[in-house]
Amino acid sequence: MQAEIITIGDEILIGQIVDSNSAFIAKKLNKIGVSVYQITSVQDDRTHLLKAFAEAEANADIVIITGGLGPTKDDITKKTITEYFDDTLLEDVSVRKNIEHLWEVYVKKPVTQVNLDQALVPSKAEVLMNRYGSAPGMWLEKNNTVFIALPGVPYEMKALIADEVIPKLRSQFQFPYIQHKTFLTYGLGESTLAERIETFENELPEFIKLAYLPSLGRVRLRLSAKGSDKVVVEAEMEKQTQLLLPQIQDIFVGFEDDLSIEAVIGKYLTEIGKTVATAESCTGGLIAERFTANAGASKYFKGGVVSYTKEAKVNVLHVSEAIIDTHSVVSGEVAEAMAKNARTLLNTDYAIATTGNAGPTKDDTAEDLGIVYIAIATKDAVYSEKYSFGNHRVKVINKAANKAFEMMQKEILKK
Repeated sequence: MQAEIITIGDEILIGQIVDSNSAFIAKKLNKIGVSVYQITSVQDDRTHLLKAFAEAEANADIVIITGGLGPTKDDITKKTITEYFDDTLLEDVSVRKNIEHLWEVYVKKPVTQVNLDQALVPSKAEVLMNRYGSAPGMWLEKNNTVFIALPGVPYEMKALIADEVIPKLRSQFQFPYIQHKTFLTYGLGESTLAERIETFENELPEFIKLAYLPSLGRVRLRLSAKGSDKVVVEAEMEKQTQLLLPQIQDIFVGFEDDLSIEAVIGKYLTEIGKTVATAESCTGGLIAERFTANAGASKYFKGGVVSYTKEAKVNVLHVSEAIIDTHSVVSGEVAEAMAKNARTLLNTDYAIATTGNAGPTKDDTAEDLGIVYIAIATKDAVYSEKYSFGNHRVKVINKAANKAFEMMQKEILKK
């Protein structure tokens, strides 16, 4: 079964926002056995929309549309869908009540007619109730093709996909059983890793595929199996897992399970009742941001200091001026002092520190562009590592954050 995703909005086509909705939807569809045939971004234009709908109907069994369902005049998706289905708009009482409830409880202002008009839906549509916004989702069918229209606001769309769309698709269609297992590896490049496990890959059963997903110092290996018999798929996946693990044991840091490495670290820390803090210079708070993006981070992440300047390192983290003057701000000694003092300052079990030259200039250090020192402090010791991450600023910052998480995970696993 094939699907097409259509995202609507001029803001996508002019680069004002990144289309993250398609990636989320494609991932959720893939998990239930639906292949995404095509992803299309379309401007808010009636003719263009009608053409996209017709082409999608010819290509796919399921068409998921996001965006253009807002209350303003430029949001024309609902009217265009109504036209495409030769339908008329009627008020849905349950949607109106939902809108009135949202305004009464959260907006706390009189609801306007333009907002109430979002309760107008095509008469042929089945409403998918949006508990977090005023624009409902809509499910329509034409010539054996399912059309699903969803709001473009990411958290509203995600809730509708999880609570309404996926359960309804599962109940209406039969899909093959799909299982994914993703292995997180750090410290070995994609090509070298591929050479190492070439024999394993060549001997995989036909219904299991291996994908390499490299990203700034790490490679995720994803095994994907698809079949009609769940028992057979799971048994073979477990067999192949046990064959692969010994070949990557020195670089393997855990299974992803749809979790980022920072979320995996958070899970480990929660399980052992430990906490962590950060002291960041060249990464500018990115490590702390990635920790706190995960729900429940307050259980293990106590806080962070972005000591971007020498003054901040001295005055906030109490790094000795003598250490800085002797070794410069980009040095292992300074990184270790930052980590050690951050751990004491925030009273944590672990601390991570970064200092380096992200570029494009070298400032007041002797180190080359791309040089980063990363330190880990524990209650018993502190140590640092020196890395060279190239000369592209964004690449240096992100690779430094990834390497910091890798070092932190390895430290935790020592226990």
